[in-house]
Amino acid sequence: MPNDTQQVRTPRLLDQVRDEIRFRHYSIRTEQAYLVWVKRYILFHEKRHPRDMGADEVTRFLTHLAVQGNVAASTQNQVLNAILFLYREVLKIELPWLDGIHRAKKPARLPVVLSRDEVRKLLAQLDGTQWLIAALLYGAGLRLLEALRLRVKDIDFHYKQLIIRDAKGQKDRVTTLPEKLIEPLRTQLVRVRELHRQDMEDGYGRVYLPHALAKKYPNANREWAWAAHAHPCARGI
Repeated sequence: MPNDTQQVRTPRLLDQVRDEIRFRHYSIRTEQAYLVWVKRYILFHEKRHPRDMGADEVTRFLTHLAVQGNVAASTQNQVLNAILFLYREVLKIELPWLDGIHRAKKPARLPVVLSRDEVRKLLAQLDGTQWLIAALLYGAGLRLLEALRLRVKDIDFHYKQLIIRDAKGQKDRVTTLPEKLIEPLRTQLVRVRELHRQDMEDGYGRVYLPHALAKKYPNANREWAWAAHAHPCARGI
């Protein structure tokens, strides 16, 4: 029990949101997006506490984003999910159905798919790490963040495959490592390992570890196996 000189501090609202997101093992990008939209929601209503607001305030904020902000439909849906998460999971408040929201319209567009010749021309304009990232996107079917976050330990040269961790939908999957990218990727790792060694000597070299791994393995964030292959300082292949 705290004595007279001690007080139990209630975590700040954004810290509560962050803790609840991490408890549910949401991705780091979802965490960042939800925190931004919760903060903007509060600032839009002149820093009123969400507990003192409700469906009317949520409706005004979402309508403002659609009409004045001209946000995409996917963005408005993300904002709605963030605010509903705040009320349902953090504040434990159920909001009535939000019928008055002015919904952003989802444009009816066909996806742009490059031909093989167009892909070759595009890759010919790139070099270094940028070329390798783009080649992985096309050759291995990776999303951009999956390629950037690919860890050394998840590159399997023997079986010619890549292990994608915590992908969309919080699922892992295995994809093929194209034969033509094996040697460029090996060369990249040699260069990045030297950069990693230099970073370690300079007191840096730590990487983000998901969920509770940072506590379970306190030194893993400095290990080579956990490093990302796309070191920000790495250039030519």
